[in-house]
Amino acid sequence: MKGKMCSLGVWPIALLLLLCICEAKAAKCTRFCICDSIQLTVACVNKNLTEVPPSIDEITVKLDLRGNNLQELPTGAFSHTPYLTHLSLQRSKILKVREGAFRSLGRLVFLNLAYNDIEILYQESFDGLSSLKQLLIDHNRIEEIQPGAFSQLGFLNLLSITHNRLEYIPNMAFQGLQNIKWLRLSHNALNYLDIEAFAGLFTLTRLSLDNNGVQFFPTETMTRLPEVTRLDLSYNPMTYLGEEVVSMAKLTHLFLDHNSLQDFSNSAVLLSPRLTHLDLSHNQLRVLQPLVPESPKLTRLNLAGNPIYCSCYLRPLREWAIRERVRLGGACRGPPHLSEENLDAVQPADLRCQSQEAMLKAELEEMNRFPAPPTTPPPDQIQCPANCVCEAENHHSSCENKGHTKVPRGFSPNTRLLDLRDNHFHYIPTNSFPGVPEVVSLHLQRCKIHEVENGAFSGMKGLVYLYLSENDLTSLSPDAFKGLPQLTYLHLEKNRFTQFPKGAFKLLPGLLALHLENNAIAKLDSGILMGAEKLRGLFLTSNAITYINPRAFDPAPDLDTLHLGSNKLKEVPSTALSKTSSLAELRLSYNSIRWVGPEAFSPVGASLRHLYLDNVGLEKMSKDAFTGLGSGLRSLFLEGNQLEDVPDLNPLTGLEAINLAENPLLCDCPLLPLRRWIESVNLKVRATCAYPPELRGQKVKDVHVFKSCPGERPYPTRTPYTSKAPKATKSKPALIGAPKVMKVAKVKPRKNAKPHFVQKPTAKKHKSV
Repeated sequence: MKGKMCSLGVWPIALLLLLCICEAKAAKCTRFCICDSIQLTVACVNKNLTEVPPSIDEITVKLDLRGNNLQELPTGAFSHTPYLTHLSLQRSKILKVREGAFRSLGRLVFLNLAYNDIEILYQESFDGLSSLKQLLIDHNRIEEIQPGAFSQLGFLNLLSITHNRLEYIPNMAFQGLQNIKWLRLSHNALNYLDIEAFAGLFTLTRLSLDNNGVQFFPTETMTRLPEVTRLDLSYNPMTYLGEEVVSMAKLTHLFLDHNSLQDFSNSAVLLSPRLTHLDLSHNQLRVLQPLVPESPKLTRLNLAGNPIYCSCYLRPLREWAIRERVRLGGACRGPPHLSEENLDAVQPADLRCQSQEAMLKAELEEMNRFPAPPTTPPPDQIQCPANCVCEAENHHSSCENKGHTKVPRGFSPNTRLLDLRDNHFHYIPTNSFPGVPEVVSLHLQRCKIHEVENGAFSGMKGLVYLYLSENDLTSLSPDAFKGLPQLTYLHLEKNRFTQFPKGAFKLLPGLLALHLENNAIAKLDSGILMGAEKLRGLFLTSNAITYINPRAFDPAPDLDTLHLGSNKLKEVPSTALSKTSSLAELRLSYNSIRWVGPEAFSPVGASLRHLYLDNVGLEKMSKDAFTGLGSGLRSLFLEGNQLEDVPDLNPLTGLEAINLAENPLLCDCPLLPLRRWIESVNLKVRATCAYPPELRGQKVKDVHVFKSCPGERPYPTRTPYTSKAPKATKSKPALIGAPKVMKVAKVKPRKNAKPHFVQKPTAKKHKSV
């Protein structure tokens, strides 16, 4: 072989060296794995491996070991891959995680251990994961969490331990989670929480305890959670909530649906002054008194699925809801003349009481009219139309892509998801869905529908999601959605609307999100949202809108998200935003807005969080364009425009993201305020010079042309930032194609070095980004 190589002297030596290097690099990939030397990823999926392959390249960043047979993770199982940031171990039959199994992974930010057989989380199971942000341990057999199991996870944001066997949470079980935001404990068997079970979780904002066995509201335990805003206790067997049991200072959303509540004290949430949404749906409540005190915060009280009896005893609640502008979800179960009437539609004067004898008789009649639902038949006996598939266990029925020309009938009354997409219905006649009042989600995408008759969905009183996307609809009658009191999300994108379907939503008091993207709507007239007073999200991207009436959005004061991108607008619709005082996200991308005038966003200055003005051909902005916007704005996107300079950004003190890329910025003295602003913030600002020509392509923060501007002091010479091992390995892209840096990266850290490899950048380092 050596002689043959010598005989190839005509080959360039450099080419031979390159071949040798490629062979050496390829040899580093374990035989059972797929390796990407550019992305630094290794995937060894479904290979029946019994151990972590020891030959995985040291510089690997992402490692996927799903679907193997690892059984146990020993101490130091990943000591040879210290630079991992993502590790997937789902479905690997892991029974036990030994103490210190992850000790060398100081860079890891994501760890997935779902669908294994882990039973106990030991004290040092996750020792060394000092940078971890997300930990998923769902669908295991966890019965015990030992105190201190998470003590090393100071940067963790999300911890998910759903679908396990937890029955009890001991005191200090989650000690050490100093930055946790969301803790998910759904689908366990929890029936008891120690008083200090969640002690120390001072940053937790969301807690999911649904689908457990909690019988009483854990008042003392919850008072230890000062920052929680969302608490989910759905699907638990609670029967009663007494006075002042919910004492959580910042709680805004409380979910108690699908419990067994028979009584709910009107002062149960007295000590939760910020509560805005209370879900008591699908319980056993027959009447409810007005909540005290008269909270100006509460906007939504959901009572759907309760046997509410609309008599004089309900009148105080209805009067309170009208006075405090609280939306009531649900319908009357009796008496007969008010049966199925929306609680929000019943007038207090109609809530009358009869004699006791007459009331008892009426209640008996109601019980006979609404007998207990039959038990679900065995899978082989469930009702199901021909050429469809129906699943009893999860109440799903599907006739997807079966060539149906008429809506099939004969589904089980317990059906909750009905999928009819990709058929050939062409039109939906009146009363097309009888006998399926429990359907929550209805899919009718791509069914060539060009007409929906009045009352087509009558009787679907539980429908929340309706998908009519990708059809041939050009208009909708005012009664098209009659009988859908709970409809919340309506998808009409990719149809053939040339006009906004005005009046079609007057019977949808619960509508929160309306999708009309990818149609051909040319203008938005006044009153288009009449009836959709609670609308929160309006999505109109990719239409042909040229005009917006100043009062177009007036009926929806709670509008939170407005997408108007990829239309033909020539100016910011400032006047039309005057009543949208809750707007948090405004997208105007890909319009034709050449100029933004003064105070263009002042109507939404107090609420706006995200503003998209990218790729609109913007040439100039008034120096007062952002007047009214302040510390609330979180992101600002101005890339892809024709701006030579930008207005003063100093008032936007709350910015977390900004993009000024692909603008022909003129790096001269008029741009000095932007240069100074970039130096003063800890943000990565994408802004490059286009003029003068000698500075083209250079970052605004790096050029020194501004030092000659009047009143500007020369910039001090910066000392180049020199990384020390192991910090030099923080930015993995630097290792790709840079052998010298790679050598630095392989320097082992000092013996006593801290395991926390990912350090929080200093302000100075941010400025030099």
